[in-house]
Amino acid sequence: MSDSRPDAPEDMRSIGAARLLIGLLQGVVLYLLWRVAEDRLWATLIRPQFAAAALVTAYVPLIALVGLGSVRLRTLLIWAVAAALVLAGLGVHDATRAVEARGGPWPSFGLWVFAAAVLFIAHHLIAAADAERRIVASYPRYFEIAWRNGVQLALSCAFVGVFWLVLHLGAALFDAIGIGQMRDVIRERWFAFPATSVMAAAAIHLTDVRSGLIRGIRTVALTLLAWLLPLLTALAAAFLLALPFTGLEPLWRTRSAAALLLGAAATLIILINAAYQDGQPDQPTPAPLRWGGRLAAILLIPLIGLAAYAIWLRVDQHGLTPERVIGIACVLVGACYALGYTIAAMRAVPWLKGLEATNITAGVAAIVVVLALLTPPADPARLSVADQLRRLENGTVSAAEFDYDFLRFDGGRYGRAALERLVAQGGAAGEQAAEAQRRDNPRRRAEIVMTPEIRRANIKVWPDERTLPDGFLRQEWSNAWALPACLKAKAPCEAFFGDLTGDSVAEILLSASGTITAYQEQGGRWELIGRLQPGNCPGLVEAMRDGNFAPAPSRFADLDVAGRRLRLDASVAPLARAECGRP
Repeated sequence: MSDSRPDAPEDMRSIGAARLLIGLLQGVVLYLLWRVAEDRLWATLIRPQFAAAALVTAYVPLIALVGLGSVRLRTLLIWAVAAALVLAGLGVHDATRAVEARGGPWPSFGLWVFAAAVLFIAHHLIAAADAERRIVASYPRYFEIAWRNGVQLALSCAFVGVFWLVLHLGAALFDAIGIGQMRDVIRERWFAFPATSVMAAAAIHLTDVRSGLIRGIRTVALTLLAWLLPLLTALAAAFLLALPFTGLEPLWRTRSAAALLLGAAATLIILINAAYQDGQPDQPTPAPLRWGGRLAAILLIPLIGLAAYAIWLRVDQHGLTPERVIGIACVLVGACYALGYTIAAMRAVPWLKGLEATNITAGVAAIVVVLALLTPPADPARLSVADQLRRLENGTVSAAEFDYDFLRFDGGRYGRAALERLVAQGGAAGEQAAEAQRRDNPRRRAEIVMTPEIRRANIKVWPDERTLPDGFLRQEWSNAWALPACLKAKAPCEAFFGDLTGDSVAEILLSASGTITAYQEQGGRWELIGRLQPGNCPGLVEAMRDGNFAPAPSRFADLDVAGRRLRLDASVAPLARAECGRP
């Protein structure tokens, strides 16, 4: 494919000078913003303006640096101005949605990441369309520009990192002979910001001049990645085939099932594209990649479906949180890929041709979804606060069990406004809301006063007809650090009964996060007497729910030495370890 960039040495020199100037100006402005941020009082007064300026200064020059020479100047100016307006609006919203600036006046970490993703996708949609002078460009053009710039940015980051290593090495050499001025200079912010941005601009220009080198690195990287596709496809297929035998409970116990499944799906998408590349291979695609790509595309459906089910279960149990809203957004974008890739895989020839349209469509969908998340219509905090209040109002969660600290510390201005409404309404919820308003430290969430009602709601008892002793639920525990979360905070666990001591009195077993803790009543108090470690053996908790468990005598007796009891620790002897399904 022909390259639209200028080849004349004079043009490249002028572009290089412009890039260095842009990099220098960017570094100077970033340094000035840093100086403003050091004055917390002043920066707090202008937080919206500061956040907007920080985003624009960080990202708009990058658009110019990458776009110079490959995008027409008129298009580049319009795109840079539009991006600056959008970034400024996002910065203002981010600053005003958070009541407290915990990280100073700078935009939140999530905004930095999501804004970068949106700009990267949007820039290459615009650059490809500009290169071919039409709204929707050919897929090879999208592929060429996006991967070229992606490799450029990666190499530029590596170049800047090596630049700083060289500076520190030079400073160390001068330190060795008693000259410390160089180290003093490179530690100064007024030097660090401009030097970093100028070197980044120089790296982008140098890699732009050596376009053949970029193309070679890209080809090698994609080829290596492509051959990981059959491996991950086989692992994902084996995982899905094992689920009917293991059940979903072990997956849910990880408490990160949705993130794990979405991560696997995203990696498959990347590897499929590494194998497909621009859809115009110089030679036939090897059979392992062809069949691996088809199967991987089909596997996206169950992976995304399981992730959606995992999020739905958590939302149904505990309502929306900002993390779950973002998870739902990821599922929506992932569903676009999964549907399009599956349709492409079902067609015999040409191989996965349909993913070209899917990638373009999903890219636009990702921009829309992310911009919605970063603005009031789908702000994760706003949606989460509204859903939690709905659960409180319709009785899904009681006033005693409701998480008021979520509104106080994670709901932003929406949560604070919700607390004020609850206080105004009065009642039990109003009292709890007023108490949450008085807390000034998010760590104090763990210091909530646990009531028997909260613990009873936390703990699912098996079998259903059994109940936990009132004394167990009311007890104030002295060794709180060793307890499962359900006894000291709002967190779920399961309770079982079993006579572990042989005195015909059942002890209480609490199962949480893959660990079972045992409690015995001693002198009117319940004491933690030990832990049972089920390890990675699947189905153990399910068997306990069915009542399929009973105390068993120890395999090894304790040793009494002069009145002191020694207990054998079998964990250090591989032959003595119990295996899943064996005594």
